[in-house]
Amino acid sequence: MDQGSIARILKQVSGGEDEIQQLQKALLDYLDENTETDASLVFSRKFYIAQWFRDTTMETEKAIKSQKDEDSSEGTHHAKDIETTGQIMHRAESRKTFLRSIIKTAPSQFSTLKMNSDTVGYEDACLIVRYLASMRPFAQSFDIYLTQ
Repeated sequence: MDQGSIARILKQVSGGEDEIQQLQKALLDYLDENTETDASLVFSRKFYIAQWFRDTTMETEKAIKSQKDEDSSEGTHHAKDIETTGQIMHRAESRKTFLRSIIKTAPSQFSTLKMNSDTVGYEDACLIVRYLASMRPFAQSFDIYLTQ
């Protein structure tokens, strides 16, 4: 992945969110801007929002499950695990709040958002999609599947 381009896109996109949220917002802005030229982008936008919401929910469930597993077994790193679980839960809730705010945005507000935002180009949107896809669990474990 071209980390220089990712860093450039992050500088271009305004926002105090974490890196993933900034990239998601940039991709959604690109999709919003180009829905007039390609109607399938409306479906793509809804699909990405639903998939990211599902991923956040799954991440939260895994954190809760790992915390319960640690509670049932004796662990010396118990306090550290609770802290990381809390951080994961907080990050997941902020991502869910972000996605809910995107969902609640009415289509009439998209045109005003487009005027106020600097959207990325097609090549940058493709790079964002590849970058976000590489962060998914299947992409991260693909080498394991391939060796087996």
